[in-house]
Amino acid sequence: MPTAADPAAFITRWSKSGGSERANYTSFLSELCDILAVPRPEPTQADPTKNIYVFERDVFFHNTDGTTSTGRIDLYKRGCFILEAKQGTEQTADELQLSTTPKKLKRGHGVRGTKGWDDAMTRARGQAEQYAKALPVDEGWPPFLIVVDVGHSIELFADFTKSGKVYLPFPDPKSYRLLLDDIAEDDIRDRLRTVWTDPVSLDPTRRSAKVTRELADRLAKLAKSLEGSKFEAGCVAVI
Repeated sequence: MPTAADPAAFITRWSKSGGSERANYTSFLSELCDILAVPRPEPTQADPTKNIYVFERDVFFHNTDGTTSTGRIDLYKRGCFILEAKQGTEQTADELQLSTTPKKLKRGHGVRGTKGWDDAMTRARGQAEQYAKALPVDEGWPPFLIVVDVGHSIELFADFTKSGKVYLPFPDPKSYRLLLDDIAEDDIRDRLRTVWTDPVSLDPTRRSAKVTRELADRLAKLAKSLEGSKFEAGCVAVI
C-alpha cells in the first residue's frame, strides 16, 4: 500500500482552488489518493468493462427514442463508488463584479454557501445516481455515491443494499459533508480510505451483527467459566 502524503500540505495547496473542476479535479483526486494511502486510478482502456478504477469511465444511456448517448463518470471504482466532481468559488457576486481583473473570473458551479451552490451539488448527486443506473447489470450498484466540490468538500451517500433504491447521507445527515480541513483528522481519512478499499464494511447493520456476535461469544465464555468454577467447587465439597 502507498505511503500516506502530508494532509496539511494538501489542504493548504487546494484551499486556493476554485472555478473550473475540469482543470482541477483529476489532480485533486489523485493527490487525495496519496493522502489516503490508496493507489491512484489506473489508465483508461478502450473496453469500458475493463475500466475497473479509472477517471472518465464511459456509461451508455438507452434513450426512449431508441438512440444511445454516452456519459462519463468523473471517477469510478467498481464495487465501491461513483464520484461526480464540481467546483464552486469562495467569491461573492459583488466581488466578481468589482474585480479589477480585466478578464472575467470563473464562478464554477456557484458561490459556496449559497442556494445556487447547494442546488448544483444536489444536481451532481442526481447525476451520479443516473450514472449508477447506466452501469452494466453484472457490475452491480456501487455502495457509495460521492460528490466533490474540488478543494472544498466531499459528500458521501450510501446504499448498502446495492439496489440503488435509496442513497442516504452517510453516516448521517449532519456529517455526510466533509470539508477540506476535516481531512486533517485521522478518523475522517480512515473513513474515506475505507470507502476506497472496503466500503461494505461501513454498513451499520454489519457492525451491529459483529457486536452481537462478539457479545454472544463473551457471554458463552463467561458461562463456560462459571460452569467450570461451579464444578470445581462441587468437587471440593465432596472431598
